[in-house]
Parts: sequence; C-alpha cells; structure tokens
Amino acid sequence: MFELNAARFEVNGRCLLEATDLRFTQGLVYGLIGHNGSGKSTLLKLLARQQNASFGQVSLNGRAVGEWGDREFAREVAYLPQQLPAATSLTVRELVSFGRYPWQGLLGRMTREDKRAVARAMELTHIEAMAERMVDTLSGGERQRVWLAMLLAQGSRFLLLDEPLSALDIAHQVDTLALIRELATTLGIGVIIVLHDVNMVSRYCDQLVALRGGKLLAQGEPRELMCDQTLEAIYGVRMRVMEHPADNHPIAVVQ
Repeated sequence: MFELNAARFEVNGRCLLEATDLRFTQGLVYGLIGHNGSGKSTLLKLLARQQNASFGQVSLNGRAVGEWGDREFAREVAYLPQQLPAATSLTVRELVSFGRYPWQGLLGRMTREDKRAVARAMELTHIEAMAERMVDTLSGGERQRVWLAMLLAQGSRFLLLDEPLSALDIAHQVDTLALIRELATTLGIGVIIVLHDVNMVSRYCDQLVALRGGKLLAQGEPRELMCDQTLEAIYGVRMRVMEHPADNHPIAVVQ
C-alpha cells in the first residue's frame, strides 16, 4: 500500500503539490486527472522516488520510500515516465529483459526464472511475434506495449504510468487501457496512471484522484466524480455529464 501523509513538494519556494493525504492499494486502477500543471506528474514522481517530498512523508507498506534500497524498491514499483529513453539497436526481447534487473545478481545473467518472466510479460501484452524485431522499427502502439511488457517483466506490485497514451491514436488508446485494466484484475497489481481524457479514465479506472493547482480536490469512484459541478471545478470549463446510450456509463462533454 502506498500512503501520502501531508506530502508537499516545492521548488525554489514555489509549491507544486500542497500537503496531500492519499492511499493507494493493490488490485485497483487509479486515474490522476486535472488540467496541465495541476500536480499529477509531481504526485507520480513522489511515489516513484524521482523526487523527494519537501514536507510530510510518502511510504510504501508502512515504510518511507527513501528507506528502500534501489533494487528492493524496483521489485515493488515500476515507473514509466512521459519521456521514454531511446531504445535504438535493441530488439523487443532485449528491451523487455531490462525489466529483470532488480532480480539479477552482480553478473547480470538471465536465469531460467528471468527468461520465464520475460516470456510471460510478452505473452500478456501480445508481442511474442515481434520478439526479434528492432524496437525503433515499431509503431507507436507497438512500442507502448513493449515498454509495458518491460514493466511487467519487472514483477512489481505497482505500475506508475505518466501519460502513456499521449502518442497513440484512439484505437491504440482503447487497446492499451483495456490491457492495463485486464492486467490489474488478473495479476492483482496496483496501477496509478496520469490521463487527460476524462471519459477514458471514467471507463477504465476504479478510482479517480482529481487535482487542480497542486491541490487535491476530490477522490472517489468515477460515478461519484463524474458530475457537472465537480468536473467544472477540476477543469475550469462547463461540462455536461450524461449516460452512454449503449451501457449507461457516464460520459462528459464540454458545453
């Protein structure tokens, strides 16, 4: 379980995230929503130990995240940033194999268990057929699945994903979110994901965490937060919530 207790983050005297109390548990998909600059990525980076809280505490399983060793923490938490590193001259299998680094010894050799984890991750993300292809020859949607497979090979209990759909078309967005939803359900992992499309978040997430100007505005199930007044407070524009004609799922449109 992740917990934030009065966690606050400042840079040069400017507050990017005000004192925040939150709790995230395994087996659920959490969507972080809000306009640009609301504090979503800042919150995710605090959880991922990419930056340290200026005040308060961030803990994992009752232990401050700063007290974990690097490999020990990586066995629990996998993080995918907005800007992905270059993967030139790597095959798909090689990139996915990088996810096993927290479990490898000093020599970094792949064991049978490592190879099984890599194969399983590629199977779950349906990329087995492209295992020997070069990553930089893949489409955006294909590359996104490869990076997700690398995180799954890491065997962590939490996946932290910062805008993983930004470079994808609508078809690949739906496929990727459906896969993430399935993985959380079948593997029991916790997923905390930054997304901009409130309708996608509403459909595929169990819980929404809404931020505005570095402040936590609301947290709850999609049906609780998907109302006209709440969405206007989050995004600063008038929105109307209605039921989808096919399945009565709440959707929002700008008025």
